[in-house]
Amino acid sequence: MIPTLRAPALDLPGVSHAFFTRQGGVSGGVFASLNGGQGSSDTAEHVVENRARMARTLGVEPSRLVTVHQVHSPDTLVVEGPWSGERPRADGMATRTPGVALAVLSADCGPVLFADAEAGVVGACHAGWKGAFTGVLESTLAAMEGLGARRARVSAVLGPTISAAAYEVGPEFVARFLDEDAGHGRFFRPSEREGHSYFDLPGFIGSRLRAAGVGRFENIGECTYADESRFYSYRRATHRGEPDYGRLVSAIALTSR
Repeated sequence: MIPTLRAPALDLPGVSHAFFTRQGGVSGGVFASLNGGQGSSDTAEHVVENRARMARTLGVEPSRLVTVHQVHSPDTLVVEGPWSGERPRADGMATRTPGVALAVLSADCGPVLFADAEAGVVGACHAGWKGAFTGVLESTLAAMEGLGARRARVSAVLGPTISAAAYEVGPEFVARFLDEDAGHGRFFRPSEREGHSYFDLPGFIGSRLRAAGVGRFENIGECTYADESRFYSYRRATHRGEPDYGRLVSAIALTSR
C-alpha cells in the first residue's frame, strides 16, 4: 500500500481522498519515489506508473485521475471526465461525476480538497500564494455551488504545505498583501534578514476559507520544506541548486452518489 495522509473531515460517505507523500513510487534521484509531475523531467514511464498507483489507491481507473495545467491562477473548471486533449490551464476543479479523481500537484504550495457529501460534489485546488491571493479558493467553492453544493456544508482540508518557519519573503511581497488589506499583517513576522519576513501561507489559506463560509476547515499541519523524507519541496530544491524536483499529488473522488 502507498503511504497516504488522510483527514477526518473528508472521511465521508461516498468520498475517497488521499494526500500522497513522496513514498511508494518507482522514480529515482531527486524524484524518488512517487513523483506525479507530468511537467517534470522525470522518466515519463515512471510518472505514469506512479499516477496509476495513486489512482488505484483512490479506487478509480488511471485514466480518470484528472489534473490541470496549473498556472497560479484563480480559475476553476467543472470536470465531467478525462480531458480529450491537452490539459486546460486552471488551478481549481469541481465535479459531481463519480469515478473521477480530481488531483492537484504541489511542492510547497497549498493543496486543498473539498467535499459536500450530501450534495455529492467534490473539489480540489492548487493554492500557492498568488492563487490564494487572487481567489482560487473562492472560485472553487463557487464552482461547487454551481453543481449543487452548499458552502456551509463543505469540508475543506489543506494538505502538506510550506510552513511559516520556512517561507521567507521580501518587502515587496509583504507590501502587496498589506496594500490590499492592512489586516494581512497578521500573516507575517520579521525574519533574521533585514527587511524580510516569514509568511504564514497555511494561515492565510485557512483565513480565506473561513471568511468564504466553509462549514469545516482542517489543516493537515505538515511542512513540505522541513520533512524531506516524506515531501518534495520546490524551495528546498532551489536552495540546494538541484536541477528539478518532484510533485506531490493530493486527490479526491466520488465513489457513489
